[in-house]
Amino acid sequence: MKLSVVIPAYNEAESIPETLRSLYNTLNSHEIDHEIWVTNDNSKDNTLQVLEGLKSEIPTLVFETNKGPNGFGYAVRYGLERFSGDCVAVFMADMSDDPEDLVQYYRTMQEKKVDAVFGNRWGKGGKVIDYPQHKKVINRLANFIVKTMMRIDYNDTTNAFKLYKRTTIEGVKPFLSPHFNLTIELPLKAIVRGYTYAVVPNSWTNRKYGESKLKIKEMGSRYFFILMYCFIEKYFSRGDYMKKD
Repeated sequence: MKLSVVIPAYNEAESIPETLRSLYNTLNSHEIDHEIWVTNDNSKDNTLQVLEGLKSEIPTLVFETNKGPNGFGYAVRYGLERFSGDCVAVFMADMSDDPEDLVQYYRTMQEKKVDAVFGNRWGKGGKVIDYPQHKKVINRLANFIVKTMMRIDYNDTTNAFKLYKRTTIEGVKPFLSPHFNLTIELPLKAIVRGYTYAVVPNSWTNRKYGESKLKIKEMGSRYFFILMYCFIEKYFSRGDYMKKD
């Protein structure tokens, strides 16, 4: 089962070399057939030049520049329309995600034969390092609202780092979110449409370089829009979008 890893990158020239080297070395050491797909989201720094320099060092690296429209959601979607693997993970460029966790996701998908694997940073075995307190409060509140409204037993929907089979990605199209709200659109659609999933603990580490691209003040209404869309689909679509056997 070939693994694709989609990484959106906007002005990540400082972070991305360490991220890609660590990811490649880990997947290679576990002998996992893979590609690392980076979407350079029209970066204004020298992210593209850094990627070009890493190509000879990391033979599984594939990258393209998304000339527009730009934004986190568009960058991820750009990769999700072009990856070549049998399954695909969304992975962050800022070293916040642990490659060893991705290996666990991959092995869990193989062993349990599920359509998706989600991480949980907040449950038993999960870990966060240097997570800003105000963001933690907002995160926990947002996930509580999602969990309650959607009546699901999962409390880390907003984390982008998840693994999906190719058939699952095809089944949750068309994509609606141009921004960080894609992080809840993908798992909620998968759950609502009847795709199977497993939850495993994972870790998160705050970035060393640059600044976060997530602007909380700008995202509230966008998250709410996607949440309401998934809520309406779950209770009023009469199963029209359910997974087909």
